Amino acid sequence: MLKYRELKRRYTLDGPQKTITHLSEALREGHLRPEDFSLRDLAEGLVPDGGEWVRNLDPRSGGGTQILESADGVDVTAFLNITGQLIYSKIMDAYRQEAFVVSKLVDTIPTRLDGEKIPGIARIEDRVTDIPPGMPYPHLGFGEDYIETPSTTKRGLIVPVTREAIFFDRTHLVLSRAAEVGEVLGLNKEKRILDLVLGTANNYKWKGSSYATYQTAAPWINVKSGNELVDWTDVDAAEQLFADMLDPNTGEPVLIRATHVLVMPAYRHAAHRIFNASEIDYTSAATVTRAANPLGNYVVRESRLAYRRIVASGQTAANAKKWWFIGDFKRAFAYMENWPLTVSQAPRHSEAEFNNDIVARFKASERGAAAVLNPRFVVKNYDA
Repeated sequence: MLKYRELKRRYTLDGPQKTITHLSEALREGHLRPEDFSLRDLAEGLVPDGGEWVRNLDPRSGGGTQILESADGVDVTAFLNITGQLIYSKIMDAYRQEAFVVSKLVDTIPTRLDGEKIPGIARIEDRVTDIPPGMPYPHLGFGEDYIETPSTTKRGLIVPVTREAIFFDRTHLVLSRAAEVGEVLGLNKEKRILDLVLGTANNYKWKGSSYATYQTAAPWINVKSGNELVDWTDVDAAEQLFADMLDPNTGEPVLIRATHVLVMPAYRHAAHRIFNASEIDYTSAATVTRAANPLGNYVVRESRLAYRRIVASGQTAANAKKWWFIGDFKRAFAYMENWPLTVSQAPRHSEAEFNNDIVARFKASERGAAAVLNPRFVVKNYDA
């Protein structure tokens, strides 16, 4: 059982920053859970004369006007700081949950711009010539190459802590609301990234022109139709598209090493069987050749959300379950982030406190946008 008076003592001796840091580590490592705490007990233990303060939250206590007159003299800083850390922990756990598979497959790129032009130097052609002794090295120009990322958007929600939540000790309800906020924001981010990865939305803009992420003809081909994931030969068919992928500036092969595979839930076990098998068999005429499985370096991920997004785009369930993707997702896609998920506390004595009996409010917000960096690094497979 938590000892709130000991917590208050440590808060006084160590200071708020050190106490919050230790609490954050304990929550992150699982030594403590937000559910182990009680809002009412926290208030009674951390607020001076906390028992009286909590009782005065009830208008029937007779505190009435006295509470309003002396509110500025009540130090609730420790209570709000600890409560804020609990809510932050709950929001972040829900925001980063394992179900959000694709958010973990792409890189997050910090940016201070609302959409930007990312320059790159186009690869030069291989025109290296012999240089006679004493002669100068030839100069080669660099071609302009750039992509434009979309405008970022801000999203956020507020978790209120009401007078009733403290007085009636509705800690579970407040934490549930915090988890919902984290889940909603995490789900929204996951869906935006997914729509780009699946090709149901497109924002790739290369050298001033917009393109669909997945192409069946020049300037690149990264779609393989009729390629249901059944065995290693289907993976080989997708890999052949990478083998034929050329750099548009030089005509040289694009240096691609596929690392991940994304499948729908219906093909989860099939994918693990194909990629994790110790051996494969190749049959040609009457000859069967057995060899070590060359696909063991791939990491397989499956996403229920991906399947539902494909169906929501208009595909039938029968077709959607057969979609799968292979490639280097970190080089193909990114999340351009102005700021990560941040939890901030509203100042006390606001209109909400007077009008709605909201003792504290915690706002969770993030700003960013999913972007296609280079679609040549992922191949989409399906079987119509």
